[in-house]
Amino acid sequence: MKVAVVGATGMVGEVMLRVLEERNFPFTELLLVASERSVGKEMEFKGKTYSIIGLQTAVEAKPDIAIFSAGGDTSLDWAPKFAEVGTTVIDNSSAWRMDPTKKLVVPEINAESLTKEDKIIANPNCSTIQMVLALSPLHKTYGINRVVVSTYQSITGTGVKAVRQLENEYAGVKDEMAYPYPIHRNALPHCDVFEDNGYTKEEMKLTRETKKILDNNINVTATAVRIPVVGGHSEAVNIEFDNDFELGEVRRLLSETPGVTVQDNPDTNTYPMPIYAEGKNDVFVGRIRRDESQPNTLNMWIVADNLRKGAATNAVQIAEYLIANDLI
Repeated sequence: MKVAVVGATGMVGEVMLRVLEERNFPFTELLLVASERSVGKEMEFKGKTYSIIGLQTAVEAKPDIAIFSAGGDTSLDWAPKFAEVGTTVIDNSSAWRMDPTKKLVVPEINAESLTKEDKIIANPNCSTIQMVLALSPLHKTYGINRVVVSTYQSITGTGVKAVRQLENEYAGVKDEMAYPYPIHRNALPHCDVFEDNGYTKEEMKLTRETKKILDNNINVTATAVRIPVVGGHSEAVNIEFDNDFELGEVRRLLSETPGVTVQDNPDTNTYPMPIYAEGKNDVFVGRIRRDESQPNTLNMWIVADNLRKGAATNAVQIAEYLIANDLI
């Protein structure tokens, strides 16, 4: 099994390599791929030194799987070239997510839709993945009509430039900024660019991707906020169901969902937080309570490491599913 990691030197790419190592991913050959300016540089993986190669060299090597974390433009240009030589591409960017010919996959929810013909597979947005993983069992049981979500998102979702901005602001150093305003001791209601409807691209990803993954009839409205946190994304989610529910049953359904860990005990101050989610692959759910302002409505707090389940882990799980089901 020949595997290429495209964008291996980036923040998600480095986490991807850690996840591959932790999960003992079954490859026989590993290609570490990055932009031309990184070609020839060396990286260590499992005690072995690898030289970074360019995209064209990687295409010519015809890997079985290529996991992309190199940005939308790179994916649009190069994913089809890999697919043409028989490689199955799993793409972390937004480039292919809303393409009606491409599957948008969270393995625990809809991996069974994948076939050998799916040569470009889209990984959902980080904030979407953690939310739909928790929503899925509840939608199957009660039917979701509407979701109102406010996100509190880690600067790591922006990238290394944002991490440097926060570190510089901690130190009182003025340098290049990833955001239009300081992020230290601040909250920016501005994740990604604004669209014509006044929502940001990040907010509309939550709306559009949830519909594609779960059910086109689910209405979603979102507010996405960037906060000075590095461990993961947090979400306050209000869910209106078609049918009533019991809180004990909700907790049971979530506890039995693969990839979800329930942390919900107010008596012991037990609830999810990004400081504890960091470095873990699960989605953590807590603060589970009935919305007392209207019927059939639930509030939850959902937290996950956006670089892991929100990106690298989900992509590796897709690859594992493909191998386990002879789809490569």
